Amino acid sequence: MLLNRRHFLISSAVFAAGCAAPSGDNPPSGSGGRIVNVGSRAQYLKDGVYTNYRNQGFFLVRHGAALFAVSAICTHRKCKLESKPDETFYCPCHGSTFDPNGKVTSGPARRDLPVFEVSPDEQGMLLVKIPG
Repeated sequence: MLLNRRHFLISSAVFAAGCAAPSGDNPPSGSGGRIVNVGSRAQYLKDGVYTNYRNQGFFLVRHGAALFAVSAICTHRKCKLESKPDETFYCPCHGSTFDPNGKVTSGPARRDLPVFEVSPDEQGMLLVKIPG
């Protein structure tokens, strides 16, 4: 079937819309990771662990002026971690524990949790960069 100019332009526009700039939760193609918009700094004023993004693979941690993201995935066998009231992390699969900074406190895990970059965008929203 041959496309006339009008159909070609409509098809091109639909294709371009599908390839449009990524949303805040997806990185540019080829970046090897993803970016998650976690809102404004004002949402994280109190010290502690914020579990809102556990299902996206990380916890936000606030200690004084420091705000950072720690992986919610155990480095032993990739089980999803739980946050405890004392701000530590526990792996329900094999019992590994981590301190609030992601350092191993008890095995079988041997590697600390990855810490992800948190930085503001042009509008002041905080973005967490999750490597691929």
